[in-house]
Order: sequence, then C-alpha cells, then structure tokens
Amino acid sequence: TAEIERVLNSYIKNDIIYHKELIPDDYDLIIKKLLYLADEKKCDLIVTSGGTGPALRDVTPEATEAVCDKMMPGFGELMRLESLKYVPTAILSRQSAGIRNKSFIINLPGNP
Repeated sequence: TAEIERVLNSYIKNDIIYHKELIPDDYDLIIKKLLYLADEKKCDLIVTSGGTGPALRDVTPEATEAVCDKMMPGFGELMRLESLKYVPTAILSRQSAGIRNKSFIINLPGNP
C-alpha cells in the first residue's frame, strides 16, 4: 500500500524497488510467491499485507513460517503493541517476521 511505501521510504535511504502483487489467501500460492521473491529474485526485504487475522482463511503467518529458516517473534509482538495504540482489535492480528536465506520477511495486517 502507499502507506507502507511511505514508511519504508522514510526509514530506508537506499534505492527501493517495489514489486506489488495482489494474491488470494491461498497457503500454497503464498509459499510459492515468498519462495520466488526470496530465492529467485533475492529480495532483501519482503513485506506482506493482510492474511494475519484469526479467520480460517488468514494463512499468511503459517505460509511465512513454512518458508523461513528462522522466525523473529519479537517483531510481531512489537508490531501488535504499537498497533494497539491506534486499533483496539490489533491484538487479534498475527503479524510475524522471519528470515529465509538473506531475505527478511515481515507480515503486516491488511490495514497497517
């Protein structure tokens, strides 16, 4: 989203190449896209938006965990804590982050 780009641009001073794609809440497809971005495109940072809620269809954190070598649980905790300042239901979100090879993958809620 434009808000994610704005925040990234304010913190990251290097040139950023954005690849935006809307995909359905499909576990296998999310895994395929994450693997493509991490392994083939060698992206340093992969940010997903959406699919982090408690509904059965929300499978982005599970797909992320399936492809990551290491999970970084502190990021999800910090993101939820910060989000609670603005959105009372933020505690229901399952933001997560992990590392695959040299790619850092962050899952944000659909309304970050």
